[in-house]
Amino acid sequence: MREIVLDTETTGVEAHNGDRIVEIGCVELVNHCPSGRTFHVYINPERSMPVEAYNVHGLSEEFLSDKPVFAAVAQDFAEFIAGAKLVIHNAAFDIGFINMEFKRLGMAPVEPAFVVDTLSMARRKHPGASNSLDALCSRYGIDNSRRTKHGALLDSEILAEVYIELIGGKQASLGLGVEAAAGRPGLAAPMLERPQRQRPLAPRLDQAALAAHEAFILKSLKAPLWKGYLGIADEAAQ
Repeated sequence: MREIVLDTETTGVEAHNGDRIVEIGCVELVNHCPSGRTFHVYINPERSMPVEAYNVHGLSEEFLSDKPVFAAVAQDFAEFIAGAKLVIHNAAFDIGFINMEFKRLGMAPVEPAFVVDTLSMARRKHPGASNSLDALCSRYGIDNSRRTKHGALLDSEILAEVYIELIGGKQASLGLGVEAAAGRPGLAAPMLERPQRQRPLAPRLDQAALAAHEAFILKSLKAPLWKGYLGIADEAAQ
């Protein structure tokens, strides 16, 4: 199963009123494990950068001035996410911006069926608690010390760890057992054979000890039941 953990940074919060995407970061998961593949790009929004947005992500107009516009990266981005579930924190925000950018280019939008919203997941799992990305990192013991400002790729990497915890923790991807390994490329089914001794252990009781034990039983018990189970006649009764 292929999933893409995704985050964007923008010039503001109003996709329908001219705000644009300035950064996209994606991390690919295969069967809930990072594959090592990422997609990351800074984008020239072709407009000014409000100070409020700059204070969130630190991406200035000057820094973005020589970066590609969305139209130049749209096809590569669409191909990277094609066919995968998109895992996003507060998905309505990011998908609203992505679909607005696709609409400008006449491209097909991202369908809701392909989107997993980790904010909704967290709210169901922790009702009444803070479920920001930072709060979830604190709750699950995930190191987010590098997150001094919002950054799309870093936030995607952190969100990937949070997502694994939300769906049940790292044990969900350990792949224990033959069934769990089925269908995972490059992962061999584990062999669960018990180790065998090359030579059996020597018996700890010799014949003299066994004879002494039997004599003790015969002397202590009038009619040992175990002898009847073994089909041994009771000599005292003969």
